[in-house]
Amino acid sequence: MYRKSSGSEARLSYLGHTLVENRNGLIVGTYLTQADGYAERDAALLMAHQKRRNSSKPMTLAADKAYDTQDFVGALRELKITPHVAQNDRNRRSAIDGRTTRHQSYRISQAKRYWVEKPFGWMKSVGPLRKVKLRGREKLWWLFTFTAAAFNIWRIPKLQAAPS
Repeated sequence: MYRKSSGSEARLSYLGHTLVENRNGLIVGTYLTQADGYAERDAALLMAHQKRRNSSKPMTLAADKAYDTQDFVGALRELKITPHVAQNDRNRRSAIDGRTTRHQSYRISQAKRYWVEKPFGWMKSVGPLRKVKLRGREKLWWLFTFTAAAFNIWRIPKLQAAPS
């Protein structure tokens, strides 16, 4: 059971997670977890670890303030992934320090974070994820991945038409 806020009802829920390439906005990975409050960071680490195994190129991972924890940032650094996580310094000390924020690439990653939200808006308005009729994690994961692939197919002609 998951409660989105303190005043809302608790319901059985799943969270869909995407890994988005920030140069073009295409989804390169999906993951589905049971909503429990920690699933977002765990799924991000699992997807990042999988991508790191398949690539030897330098990698960065941009994320919002909810990911600014010592353990998450430390785990990314162990994977040799540069954490481009938004700093959460409200009433606390951020895990992201000057060695990351001083680079221009950090500012670019933060500006491109909206590419992560765009697919979710499309999946809920155009795709079938506003009100899902399937039950079970495997079926829902399939639908989520299929919808992500449909988003990529919808996005590719826009990339080809864009001036370089």
